[in-house]
Amino acid sequence: MNDVVEMIPISNLALTFLPVIIVIGILYRWSLDAGTSIYAVIRMLIQLLLIGYALVYIFETDNAWVVILVLTIMLLASSWIAIRPIKHKKSGDYLKAFISISISGICTLWLITQAVLELQPWFLPHYMIPLAGMIFANSMNSVSLAAERYESEIANGVPIISARHTALHAALIPTINMLFAVGLVSLPGMMTGQILSGVSPHVAVRYQIMVMCMIFGSAGIASACFLTLANLNLATKMKD
Repeated sequence: MNDVVEMIPISNLALTFLPVIIVIGILYRWSLDAGTSIYAVIRMLIQLLLIGYALVYIFETDNAWVVILVLTIMLLASSWIAIRPIKHKKSGDYLKAFISISISGICTLWLITQAVLELQPWFLPHYMIPLAGMIFANSMNSVSLAAERYESEIANGVPIISARHTALHAALIPTINMLFAVGLVSLPGMMTGQILSGVSPHVAVRYQIMVMCMIFGSAGIASACFLTLANLNLATKMKD
């Protein structure tokens, strides 16, 4: 096996957009919101191209404040994206998402980087940034699913406790499915990347176990925090 991951030629990379074009075509044909998907793909391209250049600098920095700034931007952005599916956004929704993702994300990130990996220095960028990205992104997705389902349940007149339980269950379905599938149906990105780079599968498996636990934990805690805050807010309004 070649221990060096080869650069993908642009012409080959372009082929990966064929399934994307098919999905967008289906959305358009079925009179769904194809525009949002097109915008999301274009935005993904721009963001990844820009972050590719930025990470070269960030990974070489020995300044903890640069890493803290990047983590803060990631938290702010993920909190904003998390509330996107909510149809009737309220002023406090962003704050609830930010608090939930911050509590879950920062605690999980600290546990993984300081207790499990024992990073030296503690802010080692090429570990801290990718791990934070996985944690914040999965927390964001779970909060997004929980918020959308909770809003729907409340709108249908479901009691707030039942709505909370249903929303948490729905938010964790993708993560739980991923736990069932890992190693049987799929080899997750981090494990695949390490194996392609020549790392022993035994080493890659340990890292992937760490990743799966942190993803499940952060997603569940973030969703539970958001739903708890949403319940408290709704209960207070009902009393008034």
